[in-house]
Amino acid sequence: MGHGHHHVDPSAGDKRVALAILVNLGLTVAQIVGGIMAGSLALIADALHNFSDAISLIIAFAARKIARRPADAAMTFGYGRAEIVAALINYTTLILIGLYLAYEAVLRFADPQPVDGWLVVIIAGIALTVDLVTAALTYTLSKSSVNIRAAFLHNVADALGSVAVIIAGVAILLYDWRLVDPLVTLLIAGYILWQSFHEIGGVIRILMLGSPPDMDINAVAAALRDIDGVASVHHLHLWQMQEHTVALQAHVVIDAGRWSDADAIKARIKTLCAEKLGIAHATLELECAAHACADNDMIEQS
Repeated sequence: MGHGHHHVDPSAGDKRVALAILVNLGLTVAQIVGGIMAGSLALIADALHNFSDAISLIIAFAARKIARRPADAAMTFGYGRAEIVAALINYTTLILIGLYLAYEAVLRFADPQPVDGWLVVIIAGIALTVDLVTAALTYTLSKSSVNIRAAFLHNVADALGSVAVIIAGVAILLYDWRLVDPLVTLLIAGYILWQSFHEIGGVIRILMLGSPPDMDINAVAAALRDIDGVASVHHLHLWQMQEHTVALQAHVVIDAGRWSDADAIKARIKTLCAEKLGIAHATLELECAAHACADNDMIEQS
């Protein structure tokens, strides 16, 4: 696997996420109050998105805690997928927020409202500062966790939204162009939807036990078949147990007359998987050539 691992002390990471949550909750309250006072839908839209940032960070924080729990009788593979579930929740939330903001923006086009440009610019400027602080707190963690990356992308979208709201406020101050407010809201919604649909596919792929996108199942099968003593490979399955942990399951047919070498052949396969293919967990069922499975389901791709 081509994943890079960026090791961050878990407790240090938790402190960063907790601080980001507090900052975003405080900003959300300020933006909503300011948006109501200024009459700005764009500012309220930015506040709702910022609130989703805080919620996404809370979910991410809880998922990080759960994911570190050791395996037990109920969850024999451990709790690592809690972070994948959290990412799915966060992206789904983003999609719903994006659709709602687009709906509100369309309604505002039909009935433009007066907006206090100065208040919009000031609050959006504060929001942008907070967004940048939050991004700095979560950037390193986002490199190694799809869960934190979902929360980080929430924040990046919100930072861009704050910039757009500032532009809208300036346009209102200079030209009294009220339609810029719903226009900016629509742009924020469009970016949120594009970003979410782009990222959610990978999360769903993991939860659906899809093969890792950067691994060719036929190339893996060919590598196993090239090992001395292996006659064929079938019932081969690849999936991601967690974001950075790939698992393999396969039936391996041993060459005729080589059954006495079966343990050594299995050891070579395990070594290949771990050292060359990036597969952390391999479950192998060995079959002698005379009694191999009749239902070979290995799918070849051209």
